Formats: sequence, C-alpha cells, structure tokens
Amino acid sequence: MAKKIKITETALRDAHQSLLATRMTTEEMLPILPELDKIGFYSLECWGGATFDSCLRFLNEDPWQRLRTIRDNCPNTKLQMLFRGQNMLGYRHYADDVLEYFVQRSVANGIDILRIFDALNDIKNLKSAINAAKKEKAEVQVAISYTTGPVFTDEYYVEYAKRIADAGADTICIKDMAALLTPYNTEKLVKAIKKEVDLPLQVHTHYTSGLASMCLLKGIEAGADMIDTAISPLALGTSHAPTESMVAALAGSEYDTGIDLVALTKVRDYFMTLREKYIKSGLLDPKMLATDANALIYQVPGGMLSNLLSQLKQAGKEDQLTEVLMEVPRVREDSGYPPLVTPTSQIVGTQAVFNVITGERYKMCTNEFKDMVAGKYGTTPMPIDPDFRKKIIGDMQPVDCRPADLIAPELDKLKEEAAQYTVQEEDVLSYAMFPKVAADFFKKRRATELGVNPDMLDSEQKIYPV
Repeated sequence: MAKKIKITETALRDAHQSLLATRMTTEEMLPILPELDKIGFYSLECWGGATFDSCLRFLNEDPWQRLRTIRDNCPNTKLQMLFRGQNMLGYRHYADDVLEYFVQRSVANGIDILRIFDALNDIKNLKSAINAAKKEKAEVQVAISYTTGPVFTDEYYVEYAKRIADAGADTICIKDMAALLTPYNTEKLVKAIKKEVDLPLQVHTHYTSGLASMCLLKGIEAGADMIDTAISPLALGTSHAPTESMVAALAGSEYDTGIDLVALTKVRDYFMTLREKYIKSGLLDPKMLATDANALIYQVPGGMLSNLLSQLKQAGKEDQLTEVLMEVPRVREDSGYPPLVTPTSQIVGTQAVFNVITGERYKMCTNEFKDMVAGKYGTTPMPIDPDFRKKIIGDMQPVDCRPADLIAPELDKLKEEAAQYTVQEEDVLSYAMFPKVAADFFKKRRATELGVNPDMLDSEQKIYPV
C-alpha cells in the first residue's frame, strides 16, 4: 500500500543552528517564506531550540515577532518548535505556571506542533508540557533523545515510547542529535517501536557521520511516517540530509512525498545565495560541512565538540582534546548515562574538561554536574552509584521526585520583575528564559523607540513607567 512520506523542513531552525550558530535573521528568511509555504511540507521547524536565545543575544530581534512574521507569511503550513520539556527554551527547570503560560503564548502566536523532549528521557519532566500543549489544542510530538550505551537497547526505547504514548503524545520522534544512528540500527529500532506503539513516527538525524540519508531511507522502509531534512545549501555536515535528495530518492516509489522537485529549485537558489554570503562572512565554516565518522566513536554531538575545544583553548590545553574525548564516556557512565543533548552535553563535557586539566578526576566539580548527580535535572537512565553520588554532592539532599515539584509558582514574581520592560505580554517569558540578555534587548528596543543611545538609559532607570 502506498504511503506518502511527510517532510519537516529544518532550514528555519535546526539547519542554521547546526551550521551557522543560529545566526540567520528574520529579514533573511522573509523573502523565501511564501515559497516555502507553497511546497507542501508537513511542517516548517522554525522556532525554539537556540533560536530564541540567539534572537535576543546576537541579532537584536524579538523572537515572538519572528514567530508572528513567519506565521503571517506561511498561512498554509504547520509551524513547529523544539521545546526542552520543563527547561522550555532555557537551561533550568521552571515552575509549571511559567511553562503553561509559555505554551499558551507560543500557540497563540502561531505554533502548531511542539516537539517536546527531555535530556534524560525522564517522562516526569514532560508531562506538564504535554498537558499544556494538549490544552491549547496543539499537536504534541514527543522526542526520544537517542544515544548509545549499555542501557540503550531497542527494548529501552520501546518502553519509553510506550510511556510517551500513555502520556498523551500525538506523534513520536526519534531524535538523533549526535548522528549516532546507523542504517540497520534505524531499521531495527523503527520496526520495534512501530510494532508496539500505534502512533506516527518521525526520524530526525544529523549528517555528521555521513549516514543520515541511509538512516532515513531504512527508517522509511521500516515504517517511519515522517522525516526531517534541510534544503541542500544548509544541509550535510552537522546539519541534515538534503531535502531535494530525499524527495528525489522517494519519487515514483510507494513512499513518494508528493513534493515537486522543480518547485524546490527556487528555495534552493535563494538559500544558495545566502550560503555564499555566510561563507564570505566567515559565519559558515567549511569544516562544519565535512563528514566526521569519529562521532560514532566519541558519541559527542558536533556543537559539544567545538565547545570542548573552546574550553581547552581558553585553558591553554588544546593538545589534550583526545584525552577529554576519552574522558567523556567515563563521566557519562559515572553519572548514570545521560544522553548528550542540551543541557546534559554541556554538563558532562565541562566536567570531563575539568577532570583532564586538573589531573585528578572530580577534584573540581561544576555546580551543574553536582545538581545532575543529585537528581535536580531528573532521573538518569541508569542509577548512579550511591558512593559516587555522596562523593560528588556531599551533604546536598538528593532529589528523587519530579524536580519541578520543588519549584514554587513564579510567574507573578517574574511579571513584577519584568514590568518595567513589558510592551507585550510575551516579554515576561523572554525575561524568564534569559533575564540579563532579555533586559539588554529591552533596553535597546526602548532606546530605538526614543531615538537615543542605549547607554543613555541608566540600567537602574525604569525604562517604562510601571
């Protein structure tokens, strides 16, 4: 029986996050949005992940206005965002009242699909987000953070998929952020999940190790319903399989996407011009486009690799990168095998750097590593040895409940703190995610409004009367 494969185009979010440190501006997106809307994609992944932070921190843009602009210019295609469970788009857990408000405003501003994941695959950290999205009648896709290791068998993923289905998800995504899937493992895993869970399944994998197109094809043949791709000028390397290549590969088969390859040409041409601009500016490093099968050996996502190198350079120890890469799996084992995705990739990676450059393992521990070992990010896939936990956290009280249960409602307090900045109700959520970065953005926005230099606005001054 013919089965039309649906495609999520990632050019507006994950593709440029993977290759350009999320620096594409809304102005650069605007001319091509009507064309993207005509193609017939299942969804455009365009928001969430690091886009929110980058808009405020680097681009001097309001992320909410970006979402509204995309919505206005893409009325016919579902818009999708990446949402880090109880972390939302930040790096700590937030109270449920903030999460519920964030989901409500995201949907009100144009989001149709929330792809929700937890870095530890802890279902407890997803339930509030799932329920909030369902309340807003958004489509809920829950992503499995894919990784490898002794505990991560097909049985482990099938059991997690069952819990996801029971929690109310509409669809499931296998999220292979570190390009660890191989074609035949993809086939086995998709078959195993589809056999036990009757929900549409999407496959998301990166091209880092050079296997993404093959993984997607084997996944489709095994029963996957949807795939993530990126238009070719923003594909390959640490990004995704090229959209046009996958459309061509499936054309005329029982899995035909129904997308017109010729129609994609205009989209490709536009992004090719942008790509040339990025290469000239140095924003797109050609090294990011190279295949690196070492990802399969070290199991370190591309972004984490560059972060480790940066930390070592700052310490004048870049010659110790190989030692750090060998230390990462050991730290991971000690700390309960967390999948390496934001924020756990940064936590494990930084601790591995400290272990190597101090010359003594765990002589110095980051607060984030202590918190993860204590359970403040949730339950790790494998139990942590009690003696190791005691060594790391000392007298800190371990957390065995859902971490957000320990956070008092905080929306009213955040509204009070952000009142001097607020010109739209969503501003409090920008402030909640990144207080200092958002405050700086609000100050620039106000200065532009007044036609003055931002430095003329005293940081203590109420920039809007409360």
